[in-house]
Amino acid sequence: MTQAQAQTPAGDQTLIPNDFIRDIVAQHVAAKTHPRIHTRFPPEPNGYLHIGHAKSICLNFGIAREFGGVCNLRMDDTNPTKEDLEYVDSIQADVNWLIRGWADDVLGLKPRGGRPTATVIHGQPDFHLAPVTAAARPEAVEPFYASDYFGPLYEYAVALIKQGKAYVCDLTPEQTDEYRRLGKASPHRDRSVAENLDLFTRMKNGEFPDGCRVLRAKICVDAPNIWLRDPLLYRIKHAEHHQTGRQWCIYPMYDFAHCLSDYLEGITHSVCTLEFEVHRPLYDWILENLNLPRPRPHQYEFARLNLSYTVMSKRKLMQLVEEQRVTGWDDPRLPTISGLRRRGVTPEALRHFAYNIGITKYNGITDLAVLEFAIREDLNQRALRRLAVLRPLKVVLTNYLVGREEEMEATNNPENPAAGKRKVPFSRELYIEQDDFAEVPPPKFYRLKPGGEVRLKYAYIIRCEEVVKDASGNLVELRCTADLDSKTGGATAARKVKGTIHWVSAPHAVDAEVRLYDRLFTEAEPEKDGRDFKSVLNPHSLEILTAKCEPSLRSATFTERYQFERLAYFALDPDATPARDGGRLVFNRTITLKDTWAKQAQKREGQ
Repeated sequence: MTQAQAQTPAGDQTLIPNDFIRDIVAQHVAAKTHPRIHTRFPPEPNGYLHIGHAKSICLNFGIAREFGGVCNLRMDDTNPTKEDLEYVDSIQADVNWLIRGWADDVLGLKPRGGRPTATVIHGQPDFHLAPVTAAARPEAVEPFYASDYFGPLYEYAVALIKQGKAYVCDLTPEQTDEYRRLGKASPHRDRSVAENLDLFTRMKNGEFPDGCRVLRAKICVDAPNIWLRDPLLYRIKHAEHHQTGRQWCIYPMYDFAHCLSDYLEGITHSVCTLEFEVHRPLYDWILENLNLPRPRPHQYEFARLNLSYTVMSKRKLMQLVEEQRVTGWDDPRLPTISGLRRRGVTPEALRHFAYNIGITKYNGITDLAVLEFAIREDLNQRALRRLAVLRPLKVVLTNYLVGREEEMEATNNPENPAAGKRKVPFSRELYIEQDDFAEVPPPKFYRLKPGGEVRLKYAYIIRCEEVVKDASGNLVELRCTADLDSKTGGATAARKVKGTIHWVSAPHAVDAEVRLYDRLFTEAEPEKDGRDFKSVLNPHSLEILTAKCEPSLRSATFTERYQFERLAYFALDPDATPARDGGRLVFNRTITLKDTWAKQAQKREGQ
C-alpha cells in the first residue's frame, strides 16, 4: 500500500497498517472499481461489545478513514427474543467512545426513522438507504437497523419463491438438522410456487405457531458446503421487536438479512471474521439469484481476536454476568469495551492495540501481555503522577518539630515536562506502604529496615530507629529520624541511599476506596481441553482497599488518568462522587507498572 493509495487526515501521524484486506481495497481504489469505499460494522444487539469487536471497529472504520470512504453502524437486529434496547444503547456508546476524534467523521448513520426508498432500475424493483455523516445534526440521525429492511427483505423472499428458488418447509427444527446432516431432501421441497406463496403469506399474517414452518432456499440438499444444503431464510417468532413492535411475526435469518442489508446500504467491502468464510457462497448465491440491478457487495474474512486469560464468547460473558461472577457487563475484569473503559483504558490504547496485532487469515491466541503493553505505553505518557499508600504503615519523625509542615515539589509527569509540578504537604507523621518495611529483610532489600535508611521521594532521607508493636505483637508504627539536610533539591541532597519509597502526610491524607483488578482467569486458555472455564476463575481478581492519598486527589476527574507512584495506573470509577456531594473517592487499578504475571511464569518455569 502506498501513501497515494491511502491517506490519514491531515496532521494525523497514525501509521497506516499493512494487511491483505487493505491491499485489496487499495487495488480497487487504484482501478476505480467503486465510486466510494463503503464498509460497515454490524453487531447483533444481544450483548455488550468486547475487545474482539474493537478490532473489527478499528478495521472497518480505519479502512473508510484511510480511503476516503464511509463506515455504517448497523444493528443486526433480526432475532427479537435475544435482543434488547440496553444492548443497542451500549453498542452506540462503545462505538462513539472508540472512534471519537479519530473516525467519527466517516461514521455512516441514517436520518432518524429513515426507511429504504423503492425505485425501478431497468424494470427491476430496487431499494436503497443512503448514509449521512458528520454534517447531520446528532439528534436527527441514528444507526442503521436490519429491521429497517424487513419490508424489502420480505419482497426479496417472495421473488425467490416466484423463481422456484425458495419453499416453505414443515419439518421440525430437529428433523431439519437431521435431513441437512444426511443430505436428504425435505418432503416439502417440491411444493408449487402458488402453494409456497400462499403459505409464506399466511406465515407473515400470523396464522401458524412458532417453529411450525420455515422458508428455505432451494439450492442443493447434499452440497459439500453444509450451508448450501437448502438453508433457512425465514422463521416464525411471535415476539415483540424493540424497533418494529408487533408488526412482524416472521424474521429473516442472519445469512439472508446480512448480504441484502449490505446491498441495500451500498456496502462495497463486507468485512467479516473467519468463521463466516463458509457462509460466503450463500452470501453470493442470494445476491446473484435476485437479479439485483446495482453493484453487489463482496465479503472478505479475517481471523477473529482470541485473547489469553479471558473468554470472548458473548454467551459465556453473559453467563458470568447472569451468575453474578462479575458485577455486570461493565465489570473492569471483563474484556467488554465498557469494562475496559471503566477500568481506565483509553480509546487511544485500544486503537493502538488493534492496529498493531495485525489482520490475518490464521486463527491464533494473542497474549494478553500485548494489550497490557499497549495500555502501559499509553498511560505512561498521559498519567499524572500522584502519591498514595494502599496498605498504610504509620511513621513518626521524632526529630521533626510537632506542628511543623512543609510543601514538597513533586513532578506531575516526567514524560511530559509541560505537565509541570505541584506542591505536596509534608509533616511529622506519615504513611508508607507496609511492604516498604521489613523487620527481617531478605537479601538485596533496599527499602526500610531497623537501622536502615531510605529516601522519601521528593523529601528527606530517613533512618528507622524504633519498631513499635501492640500487646499482640502486631506492628503499629515506626519511629524514625529525618536527615534534615538531605531534602531533595537542597544544597546537601547529593547524599545517596539505595532505596526510595513513597509516602503521604498523615494529617493531610485523603481516604479513597481502591479496587485492585487483576486477570479474571488463572489460566491462559480457560477452555483448554474442554474444561469448564469457570473452574479457573481467579479468586484474587478483585481486592478492595482503603488507601491514603495526597490531598490533590480530592479534585480527581473522570477524564484524567493517574499513576500512583511505584504502584500502578488508576482511574476514577463512576461510583465516585464529586466533593460537593460528600467527595467519595473510588479508584480502579487499570494496570500494574510491570508485568507481574510474566515474573510468576518465569518462576514456575524455573522450578
